[in-house]
Amino acid sequence: MLLLSKDAAGVGDEAAGDVVQMPPIAAEHAVSLAKLVIEHALQPIVEVHTGRVYGHEALMRGHDRLGLAHPWDLLDLAAEGGEIVRLERMLHARALARFTQVEAVGAKLFVNLDARAVTPKLEILDGLADAVGRAGVSPSSVVVELSERADHFANAAFPEFLRRLKSTGMRVAIDDFGTGFAELRLLCDHGIDYVKIDGHFLRGMATSQRKLLFVSTMSDLAHVLGVRVIAEGIETEADYIACREAGCDLVQGYFVARPQTEIGDLLSTYAHVVSVQSRHRRGRRSDGLLIRSELTVLPTVADGSTLEQVFELFRCHPAESFFPVVDAGGVPRGIVHERDLKRHIYNPFGRDLLRNKGFGHSVASFVQPCPIADVESEASRLFDIFTHSAGADGVIVTENQRYLGVLSTAALVKIMSEKQLRQARDQNPLTELPGNLSIADHVATTALDGDAQRLFCYFDFDDFKPFNDRYGFRRGDEAITTFANCLRREFVGTEVFLGHIGGDDFFAGFIGAAADEAVGRIERLLGEFRREVASLYPEQERRDGGIVGRDRDGRLRNYPLMRCSAAVLTLEPGTVTAELDRIGLMIADLKSEAKRSVSGLVVRRFED
Repeated sequence: MLLLSKDAAGVGDEAAGDVVQMPPIAAEHAVSLAKLVIEHALQPIVEVHTGRVYGHEALMRGHDRLGLAHPWDLLDLAAEGGEIVRLERMLHARALARFTQVEAVGAKLFVNLDARAVTPKLEILDGLADAVGRAGVSPSSVVVELSERADHFANAAFPEFLRRLKSTGMRVAIDDFGTGFAELRLLCDHGIDYVKIDGHFLRGMATSQRKLLFVSTMSDLAHVLGVRVIAEGIETEADYIACREAGCDLVQGYFVARPQTEIGDLLSTYAHVVSVQSRHRRGRRSDGLLIRSELTVLPTVADGSTLEQVFELFRCHPAESFFPVVDAGGVPRGIVHERDLKRHIYNPFGRDLLRNKGFGHSVASFVQPCPIADVESEASRLFDIFTHSAGADGVIVTENQRYLGVLSTAALVKIMSEKQLRQARDQNPLTELPGNLSIADHVATTALDGDAQRLFCYFDFDDFKPFNDRYGFRRGDEAITTFANCLRREFVGTEVFLGHIGGDDFFAGFIGAAADEAVGRIERLLGEFRREVASLYPEQERRDGGIVGRDRDGRLRNYPLMRCSAAVLTLEPGTVTAELDRIGLMIADLKSEAKRSVSGLVVRRFED
C-alpha cells in the first residue's frame, strides 16, 4: 500500500479540495474506481544532522473521493473483494511514476505493502520488480515498508517473500515500530534495513524521560544490527531536537514538510532544519575529530557487483578479511566477509558454480549486518554499540548516512582510552571535581530533559582576591579545598552533579529535586562555608570582622571576611532549551545580583 501511517492519513482531506464525495463504494468496484481518483503525495525524509533529503514516502490521496475515511479502508475493501494484489500493483506503479519526476540524486522511495498482498505465488513481488524496471529506478532506491496491521508470520509465504525481495536489491523497513507484536522478530531474524519508530513514542519526547529512554534504547539496538532509525510524525522543533539526541538517523513529519502532490514544491534540503541544527548544537567538544583520526577507509563493494569482482578485491587486498557493501548512493548495507566465501573459493568447482546464474547467489546473498554509527556520535555511545555486537569485526562509520570508513576493535579501544584521558585532564587537580567540559556537557544535556525540575547553581567567593593577596596562594588553596569539602559533605549520597569551574568558582546541578529543598541545602552549605573559612583568618582579623587590602586600583580599603555567593537558575518541568549562551548570560546577571545581596543567594526561573 502507499499509506498505512496515521501521520499521513490525518491530512487526507487536504488533497480533496472541494470535490464532492461519493457514497461508500462496494468491494467489487474498489480497484476500478480507485484508478480514476487515486493520486500520490510525497513526504520528505531528511537526514537529522543536515536537513538534506534522504528519500520520500509515497502516500495515497483521493480515498475520500470514494467516500472512505481512511486510506486503509480502500485496502480493506480490495482485500474483501479479492483484489488486494491488483490494487497494490497499481499503487506501486503510480508511486514509482511520480517518484521519477523528483530530481534528487540517490534519494529513496518508501512504499508501504499490505501483508494480505503476499500470496503463495508472490505475484506482488513480480509486479513490484516489473514496475521498478519499467520506471528505470535502481532497486536499491526502493524501500518496502512492512506495517504491523497484520501478523506477517501467520502467512506461510512471508519468509520466502522477504528472502526474494532482498535478493532483488530492494530495501525493507518496519513501519510503526513499537506498536506491533512481530517487529523484534523481524528486526532480529530478517536483515531489516530501516525501522520507523511510531509517532506515539516521539510526540512529546522532549518532555518525557521515559520516551527518550525508549527511543534511545531502540536506536542503539538498531545500530548494533546495522539498521537505520527513522523518526516519523515529528511535528515540533523540540521533538526534532530530542530525536537527534536520542540517536535517530532520519526524520519525517510536519516539522520538516507536509506531503506534497506538486513535485515542484519538494526541496533537496530543508533550510529550517539546518538552522535549528546549527542553533541547538551543543557547546561541548565533539568526539568527531577523534573518531575521524582512527578511521580506516576500506574499499567498498557495490551491491550490484558480481562475485568475481568481490573475489578480485580480496585477492588485491590479502590483509583484509571483509569489505563494506554500499548501494548506488554510498549508503552501507553491511559487509561481505571472506569466511563466508571461503567454502566456494577453495572448492574446485565452487567458483564455477557461483558463475552459474541458475545457482541463485549474488553479492546480496553474502551481505552480513554490521553495526553502524554516525561520525558525530559520542565515543562512549559508539563503543556501547560495538560491545553489544557480539562477534562484530568493527563499526561502519557514516557521515550524512554515507559510508565514511571503518573502526577496528583496536581503534575503538584507542578512542575510548583517549576519551578517558581527556576526562582525566578535565578534572581539577586541586579538588578532584569535574571541570569545565564536564559541567558544560551536564548543562547541555540536562537543559534538554524537560521531564523533571532542574536547578543550575553557580558558586563564587566574595572578597577572595584580597584574602589571596594578603595570605598567599597556599592559604587561598585552603579556602578552595574547604569549600569543596563542604560541598561534598552537604551532597554526599545524592544525585547532585558537582563541578569545579576553576579558581573560586564551583557548580552544582540538580535533577528532579524540589526547588525549596535544594535551595535550603544551598543556604546551609553557604552558612557552613562561612563559619569554616573564618578559621583561616588570624584571630585579630576575625574579631575585626575583616581585613585591610588594596583594591584593583591600588587603594587601601576594608574588606569583610570571605563568604560564597550562589546564583540559582531553575528550569521547570516541560521547559526545554539548547540556548546555552542565553543560560550563560542569565547566570552572569544572577551572580552579580547575588554578590550585591545581603544573603548572597539569588534564585530565578528560566523563562522560555
